[in-house]
Amino acid sequence: MQRIVIISPRPFIHCPPCRYTSLSPAEVSLPVHNKNKHDCFITNTDGESLFNSFTITNNLDGFNDLYQKISSVTENITKVKVGLEATGHYSYNLLGYLLDKGFPTYVINPLHTNLYRKSLSLRQTKTDKVDARTIASMLMSDVNLKSYSDTSYHNEALKSLTRYRFDKVQERARLKQSVSRLVTILFPELEKLVPSLHSASVYALLSELPSAEKIASCHLTHLTKLLENASKSRYRREKAIEIRDAARISIGSNMPAKSLELRHTLRLIGELDSEITEIESEIKQIMDQISSPILTIPGISYRMGAMILAEIGDFSRFDSPDKILAYAGASPSTYQSGQLKSSYSHMEKRGSRYLRFALINAAKYVCHWDETFGAYLQKKISEGKHYNVAITHAAKKLVRLIYAMEKSGMPYIKTA
Repeated sequence: MQRIVIISPRPFIHCPPCRYTSLSPAEVSLPVHNKNKHDCFITNTDGESLFNSFTITNNLDGFNDLYQKISSVTENITKVKVGLEATGHYSYNLLGYLLDKGFPTYVINPLHTNLYRKSLSLRQTKTDKVDARTIASMLMSDVNLKSYSDTSYHNEALKSLTRYRFDKVQERARLKQSVSRLVTILFPELEKLVPSLHSASVYALLSELPSAEKIASCHLTHLTKLLENASKSRYRREKAIEIRDAARISIGSNMPAKSLELRHTLRLIGELDSEITEIESEIKQIMDQISSPILTIPGISYRMGAMILAEIGDFSRFDSPDKILAYAGASPSTYQSGQLKSSYSHMEKRGSRYLRFALINAAKYVCHWDETFGAYLQKKISEGKHYNVAITHAAKKLVRLIYAMEKSGMPYIKTA
């Protein structure tokens, strides 16, 4: 007989002979139990209960208890299948434990589970036990599911770093918007005197003199030295005079509270710069170890390449590049009913937003630096496609290239 264990949120385990074991999570109405325990039950393929509902604690003792129960219903745990609905950090430790024990494990997209459950019944029924049985049914019926490998699990380190960096960069971008807003209030003329407000020299100036009034009253010698040191001698006495004269006739408001906010915002940006540099150093170390051919593609840096590789994970999970596009939510949606068929296909945007972001932005850089991709982009634009639509086509072409390179291990070769 085949036995299957399902742990929901979502683990699921399958092993011959013909049985199922299903573990459902804590009720959603008791979210604390998602952190502290998993409520479980075990059934076989005939729907017979092998274990009454039981609870395991979310610690090593609980995991060992689960392992013992699984072992008691099968003689060969290496043939057990474990299915997990992706629930982020709540299932991460359990996933690592199951992989270390040698269970083939399947991580399933919650959207996939939800759609599958709805296809089985018109009733609006959703409970943890129903979800667990749905995952069990999916593992039995979907032969295309790929097991979660050790490579995928250890790839989580790279994914954590790239997502952490992404969030930090987004946070820094929001703070830079605040700087622009505050400068508009305190010294609006400054923006026309420098190439960018977001340069080391401007930040150094505003950190010490965060208003037009303070700049106007600053001694010229000190202002010149401040700008010269911060700009590495790019700005000298002439620029200091220009900025001070503009400050003296500025319409900027004298608001100490806004000046304080500006200084604090600039300090936070400096801290984020240091943190992002440290994160990128860790990412580069991992990428140096991976030595992926993706970095041979013109325009793809180790940062963008790391994000793509981290989000895709084990390429063996995908049978084709189209599966990766679907995973990223970058494949076109289709609507057709009877004689009605939509004339326009829109991007689904239902997959990994991180992967979708990385692919679209990587495509922009590759089209800029590689003649073949640049020509392809221009071809799509000449066909009447909007730039954003054309760049998604380039991203799809890029995915096909990356898939072939990762499968073959061959570097990118420019075509003449």
